[in-house]
Amino acid sequence: MFFSRNAVGMEITQHGVKMALVGGNKSRPKLLAKEIAEFPAGTIRLVHREPNVVEPAFFVRQIKEAYLKLLHRTNLVSVSLPDSCGRVTLLDLETRFKSRDEGRDVIRWKLKKSLPFDVSDIHLDYQILREKENGEISVLVAIIARQVVTQYEDLLIEAGIQPNRIDFTTFNLYRLFSPRIDMGESSLFVTYHEGVLSILAFHQGVLEFYRAKELADHDPDMNRVFMETSSSLLFYRDKNPGREFREAFCLAPNGNGELFRTVIAEACGVEPFMLLPDTFIDNPGGGAVLTPLAAALGAATRNL
Repeated sequence: MFFSRNAVGMEITQHGVKMALVGGNKSRPKLLAKEIAEFPAGTIRLVHREPNVVEPAFFVRQIKEAYLKLLHRTNLVSVSLPDSCGRVTLLDLETRFKSRDEGRDVIRWKLKKSLPFDVSDIHLDYQILREKENGEISVLVAIIARQVVTQYEDLLIEAGIQPNRIDFTTFNLYRLFSPRIDMGESSLFVTYHEGVLSILAFHQGVLEFYRAKELADHDPDMNRVFMETSSSLLFYRDKNPGREFREAFCLAPNGNGELFRTVIAEACGVEPFMLLPDTFIDNPGGGAVLTPLAAALGAATRNL
């Protein structure tokens, strides 16, 4: 027998917070409720080395009110933070690890000269993507300063929320659509969400390229999108000669879908498939456009 449970996904941005209460199961999630609360300019400042929330009392009040309106209490709350408050990198390492702690130590040593903050004062997590026959490994590394993530955690707890998972927005966007993206052998995923252009390239189910570039404007400048995507793919192909995409997927803000899809097609040489959250999430109430909630929905599915 298959049991379902409810989970909350939350996306925090400079402009506000979005929450989605999701039920059902991982193969077919269902949107049960949603809430959106806006922040005035200056409430959050996205920086690497310092706490991001400039107006903590207001932040806590808005978060608490939105969470209470969901009318559901759960300790399964997954949080999505902007990519720009941390750093994500892909590394090739010459040796395998005997333990997870040893892996963190090796990665810290490897990155200590390239990080914008002290490696002794970071929260670091990683995932092994591929083990090669010669003993080398490829790892995906996510880094955030302790004072940044600790402030978010403390303020959420003050608002009555105990986050059990925290991740960056690009990966929660991918997570929502991963059942379809992962079916491809060599695929490209490009999103424009909350003013950030994200580009992920996969080969044989393994992430080989990541980039999240803040372009600031809510509505994408298509010339800028084309240039940034083209330069990213040029770098990727130079590093992986002969690699060609068999499929491409994109997620664009409401009202910009077809133009965005055309621009990505010109940049990558493959006609992209437009991804819609409504295809992956049941929305019994209807009417609500789910694209703005994509990261919150992806976060929620981590706990189903």
